[in-house]
Amino acid sequence: MGSLRFTQENQNILFIGTSGVGKTHLATAIGIEGCKQGISTQFIRCSDLINKLQTARVQGRSEEVLRRYARFQILIIDEIGYLPIESVGAKLFFQLIERRYERKSTIITTNIPLSKWGNTFSDKMLANAILDRLVHHAKVIRITGRSY
Repeated sequence: MGSLRFTQENQNILFIGTSGVGKTHLATAIGIEGCKQGISTQFIRCSDLINKLQTARVQGRSEEVLRRYARFQILIIDEIGYLPIESVGAKLFFQLIERRYERKSTIITTNIPLSKWGNTFSDKMLANAILDRLVHHAKVIRITGRSY
């Protein structure tokens, strides 16, 4: 992945594993390499992203914020599944993933198996739609081991 070729093909990466196995470390390393190569890159925790999207919605700035996060060639969304995402936040998250689908690369870290995302997003159909777009052109990397 040092070449970051996945970004040229607008592929995604999903790191799945329990807490402490290095998912965020790996995602951050890819992000740093992206920055070194001049690739527009943004790192954000999922809870912070959802809060920003919901605040923008209340302020009437949804379009502006969605455009901002859709433009990065690499968007790293860390810790999906640590906190539940309510319906409005899930819909906004879907809109962002839809805008990025087949256009940009998204890196996800999660401790939740993909089969359980319906519980995280409070809407199983919406969770499936999000997963379809993330996994369609993705390298899914399951990391096992003990927390370090």
